[in-house]
Amino acid sequence: MMRSDEDVPISARVPADVEKPDKIVFGLTARQAGILGVTGLLLWGLYQSAHSHISPVVFAVVAIPIAGLAFAVVTVRRDGLTLDAWLLAALKQRCSPTRLVPADSVGGDTVPDAPAWIAANAGPLPAPLRLPAEAISPEGAIDLGPQHGTAHAAACSTVNFGLRTAGEQNALIGGFSRWLHSLSGPVQIVVRAQRLDLEPYLETLADEAGGLPHPALEQACLGHVDFLRELSASRDLLRRHVTVVVRQPATARHGRDTSAAQTVARRAQEAVRALRGCEVVVAPLDGAHAHAVLGAAADPNGGPQATRAGTASGVVTAQPDLQHSAALHPPTSDTVVDVAEDVEV
Repeated sequence: MMRSDEDVPISARVPADVEKPDKIVFGLTARQAGILGVTGLLLWGLYQSAHSHISPVVFAVVAIPIAGLAFAVVTVRRDGLTLDAWLLAALKQRCSPTRLVPADSVGGDTVPDAPAWIAANAGPLPAPLRLPAEAISPEGAIDLGPQHGTAHAAACSTVNFGLRTAGEQNALIGGFSRWLHSLSGPVQIVVRAQRLDLEPYLETLADEAGGLPHPALEQACLGHVDFLRELSASRDLLRRHVTVVVRQPATARHGRDTSAAQTVARRAQEAVRALRGCEVVVAPLDGAHAHAVLGAAADPNGGPQATRAGTASGVVTAQPDLQHSAALHPPTSDTVVDVAEDVEV
């Protein structure tokens, strides 16, 4: 019996580094070619200015190690990054402050000086911690500041891919690829696993077992509770949250783009319609749920209400059309959209 084309699994080669820059000359990227070109020009200029004073052999002894070092910087890779990227990251880390403190109300780049009787032996002051999210609107638009734009988060369900036939898998892949090809801006897919405590649910289930209409149903319910307790004691149960974040980069040179919130909301609705074709349920998050997701991601073992913003007594405003997430009185992370939850053992 002949197999149709749709029953043959799709096989495609995907590069490990999808953001790898294009190679323009001799297998080198623009940055690598620039580093080698600048090094070559410097060595050539040095030779032109010093060839009348030193022999070519002496100059070659000095120039060859320098050229080899420059070549190693642009070609040696570790964990997918070239050596020049590692050196640049090390320089940034060395120049950045080593101590950061929450200082939302600080306007400058340093925290205010401490009183003289405290600052006698206090040492250097820490730098203020600037978090990416500055404000969250009631509709769920996350203000990332004038340099990074606006984002909108949406909770997503998962799809049981491994148990599908090859034709069904091809259909799911086709629906997902159509959504990827339709993207008009940056999108981030975040998969977060959190430890799951079943005890509160099991206690409720055991209490409700006595009200079932038949003793056999009650015994089955209690047996299910015992099975889940044994499973929870012997395995590490995890709750998986999948979140799609669409972002609109900042375009205005001065101030914020007032239409960015509507743009990211529209793109979130487009994701709802596009991912429906591959059986993924997408639910855009409003301001309260977005605050809960951000709080749970930053502190998985705590809750958003434990933060200073969650305990503010008054409304804190960021700008006329955006309210700070503190004013939203968000629910706990357990009340975030149910479609984003998937339990794995």
